[in-house]
Amino acid sequence: VQLVESGGGLVQAGGSLRLSCAVSGRTFSIYAMGWFRQAPGKDREFVAAISWNGGSTSYADSVKGRFTISRDNTKNTVYLQMNSLKPEDTAVYYCAEGRSANVNSRMFEDDFDSWGQGTQVTVSS
Repeated sequence: VQLVESGGGLVQAGGSLRLSCAVSGRTFSIYAMGWFRQAPGKDREFVAAISWNGGSTSYADSVKGRFTISRDNTKNTVYLQMNSLKPEDTAVYYCAEGRSANVNSRMFEDDFDSWGQGTQVTVSS
């Protein structure tokens, strides 16, 4: 399976970005998908996840109300719409494919088994 993220970049605080992750090599529509991020000097952390059909979502407290995860199973793509960005959102963002179809209120790296290479998001103050 191959996951390729795009859409990262430099944005001012308060701005928006939309990340995309295109998936190939596996039946995309039957697995949950997620986004994680890793800031310099910090561990990778969960950001958001979406179930196989988009019916359920899960978010880290730090992004609730600002970020929205969605998916298009006809395009094998998952998205992360990021609004009201803050400097503390600066990180490399990774998409990941889940081991199962559904999501929980809390998600961990072990819930996912395929990862993209990451895309840099930098938010200036």
